[in-house]
Amino acid sequence: MPDTSKLEHGIELFNSGRYFDAHEVLEDVWRDSHGADKRTLQGLVQLAVALHHHSTGNLTGARSVMARAAAKLDDAPDALLGLSLPPLRAAIRRWQAALAEGTPLPEPPRLHIARHGC
Repeated sequence: MPDTSKLEHGIELFNSGRYFDAHEVLEDVWRDSHGADKRTLQGLVQLAVALHHHSTGNLTGARSVMARAAAKLDDAPDALLGLSLPPLRAAIRRWQAALAEGTPLPEPPRLHIARHGC
């Protein structure tokens, strides 16, 4: 099981738009994970990298890395790592379409931890 506190910190960084920092933290969690968690975390790391590429104007890199992230996240169960992945997948698809078509981008994808009992 991944380090929950590090995972939550990476999610906070991601959701605040600090994609490079989120990538660094999530990569540390990824290194210590196994199985389906590892593949999903790799997708999250790649998504952070893709959004960082976009923030620096590297649209080719953003499209390429986002496609790899989407493939990994599409294969993951809907609630792996306590995350709600269906809204994330939908947000990624909207971003991919906007990047491909050169249209205005929607809100950035966000990571949501599913809270039990709330």
